[in-house]
Amino acid sequence: MRQSLAERLKSETRALHVGVERSAFMGRLLRGSLARPAYCALLRNLHSIYAALEPAMERHLANPVIAPLVLPGLWRALPLEHDLAALHGPDWRAAFPVAAATRAYVERLHELERTRPALLAAHAYVRYLGDLSGGQVLRGIVSRSIAGADAGAVAFYDFGDDERTLGLKRSFRSGIESIAVDEGGVSALVDEAAAAFVRHGQLFEELETAHPGVRAPGATDAARH
Repeated sequence: MRQSLAERLKSETRALHVGVERSAFMGRLLRGSLARPAYCALLRNLHSIYAALEPAMERHLANPVIAPLVLPGLWRALPLEHDLAALHGPDWRAAFPVAAATRAYVERLHELERTRPALLAAHAYVRYLGDLSGGQVLRGIVSRSIAGADAGAVAFYDFGDDERTLGLKRSFRSGIESIAVDEGGVSALVDEAAAAFVRHGQLFEELETAHPGVRAPGATDAARH
């Protein structure tokens, strides 16, 4: 039996997804050991991605592949702006430069909007299902380890109460299931989603280089293997 688009997206990107989650940078975030400046740098780069993706999807709302994925309350650019202002201040754009990996990612999104807008759905899949799933775990970690007294600085992960968040997740998955494309279209979407995970991995590597973790005194490379 042939797999659906949703099944192929999940199965054929699983290894890349796991690899990104296990990156050094994301590992520190998940352990609650990421410093606030490093976290703000992450948000700054994510903002650039969403600021390119979301208007592009809105401009192609008539596209039958994009339309099912444009859901009220899903967009993240404004919540990211809120969190960056709360955690750093109004000069967050100047304080945190956009990484080269992000600039390349944004260029790819602009290219897709011009030439193959349906493939924007692959990037929406990678970002929003992650925000609605693992992002909800990160919300508590960030609240405890980074936001602290700035309790409202987790708007990025806030889609409403649990019922509304679960509803959005179900609606987005239903939207993916409703996309009607031929086998070539399915393969193109899966390939683009895989490329999106690779781009995220490149971003996290760049952020890890720019914001390295503090090693224990006397630690050696051999001790970490």
